[in-house]
Amino acid sequence: MKVLHLISGGDTGGAKTHVFALLGKLKEMADVKIVCFMKGVFWDELQGTDIESELVLQKNRFDMSVLNRLEDICAEGYDIIHCHGARANFIASRLAKRVNVPIVTTIHSDYLLDFDGFYKKLVYTSLNILALKQFRYYIAVSSDFKNMLVQRNFRPNSIFTVYNGMDYSISPTYVSKEEFANRIGIKYDETKTYIGIIGRHDYVKGHDVFIKAIKTVCKECPDARFIIAGDGENRKALAELAKKEGVDENLIFAGFIKDIYSFINFIDINTLTSRSESFPYVLMEGAKMYKPTVCSAVGGIPDFVIDGKTGLLFENENSKEFANKLITLIKDKALAKRYGNALHDLAVEKFSDTALANKHIEIYNAILRDSGESKKYDAVLSGYYGFGNSGDDALLFAIAESLRKKMPDIRLLALTARASRTRKQYGIDCAPRFNPFTVKKVLKSTKMLISGGGSLIQDVTSSKSLLYYTSVINLAKKCGTKVFVYANGIGPLKDKNLPVAKKALECADIITLREAQSLTELDRMNLENKNVLLTADPALLLDGESEEITKNVLESENIPAEKKFFGISVREWRDNERDFATKLAGISDYAYEKYRLCPLFIPMRYPHDLKISEEIACLTKAPSYVLKNAHSVRETIGLVAKTELVFGMRLHTLIYAAGKAVPVVGLIYDQKVSGFLDYIGQNRSVDVNNIDVSKACAYIDEIMTNKQTISDELNNKKNELCVLADKNAEIAINILCGGAV
Repeated sequence: MKVLHLISGGDTGGAKTHVFALLGKLKEMADVKIVCFMKGVFWDELQGTDIESELVLQKNRFDMSVLNRLEDICAEGYDIIHCHGARANFIASRLAKRVNVPIVTTIHSDYLLDFDGFYKKLVYTSLNILALKQFRYYIAVSSDFKNMLVQRNFRPNSIFTVYNGMDYSISPTYVSKEEFANRIGIKYDETKTYIGIIGRHDYVKGHDVFIKAIKTVCKECPDARFIIAGDGENRKALAELAKKEGVDENLIFAGFIKDIYSFINFIDINTLTSRSESFPYVLMEGAKMYKPTVCSAVGGIPDFVIDGKTGLLFENENSKEFANKLITLIKDKALAKRYGNALHDLAVEKFSDTALANKHIEIYNAILRDSGESKKYDAVLSGYYGFGNSGDDALLFAIAESLRKKMPDIRLLALTARASRTRKQYGIDCAPRFNPFTVKKVLKSTKMLISGGGSLIQDVTSSKSLLYYTSVINLAKKCGTKVFVYANGIGPLKDKNLPVAKKALECADIITLREAQSLTELDRMNLENKNVLLTADPALLLDGESEEITKNVLESENIPAEKKFFGISVREWRDNERDFATKLAGISDYAYEKYRLCPLFIPMRYPHDLKISEEIACLTKAPSYVLKNAHSVRETIGLVAKTELVFGMRLHTLIYAAGKAVPVVGLIYDQKVSGFLDYIGQNRSVDVNNIDVSKACAYIDEIMTNKQTISDELNNKKNELCVLADKNAEIAINILCGGAV
């Protein structure tokens, strides 16, 4: 593989370090050349390496005569052109019209913040945006940056993610602490704690946040000293801020530091207070020297500095929280050392230069595969997506995640009711499900249709719903596309609709079912298709958010997180009995009076489930809480996991609970609910058209008396079902790779 890299040649900071780390290893795996367009720090350092390079000098930023030489270089048989930075992006966007070579660019930063000053922002930022929109492939240096691109309407299938890497096998060189102190004009005092930050003096780096924390820290820890390394136009303003804050005597401006490891060796705590970041190398350099670290939780930083495990994080621009985190490490030297060691170990394990280069080879191969294939997608997902139902969105999320784990470069598209919102929420290419011309177009452009998850082949909702999903299946087959009916619940179906369902299901190359009850419906329609397998619901594979994030979600809803909760998920339904709300309120009061479980109403489809939830909550004597805002799938799973037990009418509330070993009672309105309870061996349920309150309360007693035993049973069953749920993705990838059904 031949890869041509383009970069300005004057780059400094993280982008420079990233490219050197990448090319240092990549040249061992591929034929690599790098072209620069100006002399500068990057070009000068490049001359001291054995990386093949060439200077194609621009007279000025808009000199496009360089395209002639670049065209000649591309004629030497390069497979990929890889750009770094705004100047290279603009040149490559013009070059794309002359050469037939896939072009990818790395997003090293938030490109809207790269340039300071009115003129530079107006001209250079605008030109870079124009160039980026003309590219087809992008590499984001953190998951946060990938999300940034998705939110700005870049196509998810075109965005790849890498994390910075460096060579941890080579020990850094540095001068002694005494010598470094002398260099920056101070005397080293081992009784002091030196807190450092390094980076150019731009607003985006948040040096003002660093300075505003000093007074609070020094009040608690008078021996703390703060050092800012780097330079930039804002130096004077920062010095004035320090004087205004009355902390100038505790702050040292060290200026530009060429040998960064001498600076890192000198400081005791490494920090970063940026308002925006990608995946900064200064943290990896600090990790190389075991430095405890405190950072703002922006960009890709939380993927590396994991709060409470490999360091401490604070909310962006919150100087008070930053100060408190520093005080914690200054006062607890043992904790600081543990964080420094943990950060180093994580860096060595996952963020090496070898891992960085290997990931790029994977990305290049994915780009070559995509640019060389006639089919635009590997799989199109069809389901009840985009309607604000947490359960159905969880299926989309779970199916996509499962497939990506098996095949990281898989190209997916979802047919959804709200294409733009679903794309931004789940990072997947989307198309409107109700546009017949678009649906036909994408089905012709894919290798496989995944009719994915949920109860799609049923007519309880309406016969129109059944006709939609069967029509999509039939159309896919006409387009010559493989069809996978993926972890479905089949039925219930009226007799008159059995032929419609049968015709579509006979077309399927493979059918997997999420519970055994669906087999009865297949028997009713006398299905001849024998490629049927019992698996499990993909949503069982999903993890919820952490306890800390769940706590924050509850607090954002003004719900005390320390309470014990009785989870309830209900919906409006035509068969709900007249006293539905009154009886559930009574059950909720029983749970509170006997076990002090506060009712927590969890609307799974927002805002549709909100009204009935609030109606029941208003009837309870117990202190009840209703989640009034829409929450992500992971947040909702985390909230369900916070409960002691769950009464669930919405199926996926029960699935979320079972996945977290939370005991469940089903509110039966559809056979899919009873079918799932049967499948997991948890048969506690009441019918919504005739709620037996005494029976429901007896279930609460049974669960609270035997909670650990029931949770253990659920956990064992969940582990068994997760193996089956994962089988769905395994089958799909096997078919895509040409294997047998």
